[in-house]
Amino acid sequence: MNKKNKKYLIILVAIVVVLGAAFFFWPSHQKNEMALDVAAVQNGDISMSVTATGTVEPITLVEVGTQVSGVISKIYVDYNSVVKAGQVLAELDTRLLTSELETANANLSSKEVEYQNQLKNYNRQKELWEKQAISKADWENAEMTYKTAKLAVTSSQAAVLKARTNLGYATITSTIDGVVISRAVEEGQTVAASFSTPTLFTIANDLTKMRVIANVDEADIGNVAEGQRVSFTVDAYPNDEFAGTVVQVRLEATTTSNVVTYEVVIDAPNPDLKLKPGLTANVNIYTLEKNNVLKIPTKAFRFTPSQDILKQIPGIIIGQAVQVDGRDKSKKVVWVKAGNKLVSKIVTVGVADEIYTEILDGLQKDEQVVTGLGQKMEMVPAPSEQAETSPFMPQRPGGNKKK
Repeated sequence: MNKKNKKYLIILVAIVVVLGAAFFFWPSHQKNEMALDVAAVQNGDISMSVTATGTVEPITLVEVGTQVSGVISKIYVDYNSVVKAGQVLAELDTRLLTSELETANANLSSKEVEYQNQLKNYNRQKELWEKQAISKADWENAEMTYKTAKLAVTSSQAAVLKARTNLGYATITSTIDGVVISRAVEEGQTVAASFSTPTLFTIANDLTKMRVIANVDEADIGNVAEGQRVSFTVDAYPNDEFAGTVVQVRLEATTTSNVVTYEVVIDAPNPDLKLKPGLTANVNIYTLEKNNVLKIPTKAFRFTPSQDILKQIPGIIIGQAVQVDGRDKSKKVVWVKAGNKLVSKIVTVGVADEIYTEILDGLQKDEQVVTGLGQKMEMVPAPSEQAETSPFMPQRPGGNKKK
C-alpha cells in the first residue's frame, strides 16, 4: 500500500470513529411540559426539637474524704464496690492520733486535780472573807484562781473531745448506699488535711437513676421547659436510643468562646445500667409535639397561581381567589385541585414544624393541595435512532434488539 492510499484509509477510519462517537453519545430529545405539584391532606405527627450535647451523671454523687492527716493503713473497697451507709472504706494509721488523745486525757486529769485544790482554797477563803478575816485583795485573788482552774478543766475536756473525734475520723466510712466510682488513694499514701479535705472516694448513690446535664444554646433555651420529652444517644451504644424528661432549666449562663449556653437537667432512667458516668450524650429535646393531626406541607401556603404559567397546563381552570385579613395569623389561603379546577380556600392553621403545618379547619382528609409547579418530562428518541445506520457504525446499547 502506497503512502497516498494509507493516508486516505487513516482519514476514513477517523471519520467513522467520530461519527460513531457522536451517534453513541447523542442525547435523547426531551419533551418538557408544566405540571402541578400536589400533596394530599393527611393525618400525622408534628414535632420540633432542640439539639444539644451533655454529660451523663449520677443524680447523687458524694465525695468521701478525711478531716485529719495521716498515712492510709488499710483500704477495704475498690472501684465498682457496692457499699452501704456506715460501711468502713479505709483506715488511717491511728498511733499519732491515739497519742494525742492520751495526752489530752492526761492534761484533763491534771486540770481536774488543780481545780479540786483551788475549790478547797476558794471555800476556805470565802469563810474567812465572810468573817472579815482577810483582805479584799486576798479574797479576789482566791476567787480568780478558782475560776481560772474551772475554765482550764472545761478547756481540757474540749481538747479530749477533739482528740477523740479526730481518732474517730481515722476510720473512713461511707455516708450513703451506693457504688464506688473512683478511688484516689493507695495503702501507705499520706493524706494531708491541713487546708482542705482531700477526696479519697467518690460514691454514686444509685446508678439505675442517672441524669444528663445538657448545654443548650441561648437561641434555643426559650423553647425549653420542664416536663418536655427527651431522646438521646451515646457513642458507646450508637444503635440504642435512650429516653428522658427535662426536670430543670438552670438560670445560670455559661460563656465559652463568646457562645452563651444554659444547663438543662434531664432525668434519664437507667434500669439496665448501660449509661455510665461521664458518657457524652447527643440530646434531642422535643419542644413541640402533636400526634395524629391533620397536616399539609407548609410550602402550599406560598403557591399563588399565575395565568401566564398555567396556560402551559392544558385543561386547568382557575377559580376566584379568596382574601384573608393579614392581621389574623391563624387564617391562610391554599389552592385545592378538584379535577381540572383550582379552588382557593381559607384554612385555620395551628402549630407548624420545619416541613408541615397543622390544619384546624377548612380542609378534609385526602384533598389535594397545590404545593408548586414542576415539569413533566417525556423522553422522545433522537431522530438518528429512527434513521438507517451504517453497518460500520457502533450500535447504541440495546438499540439492535428485535421486536
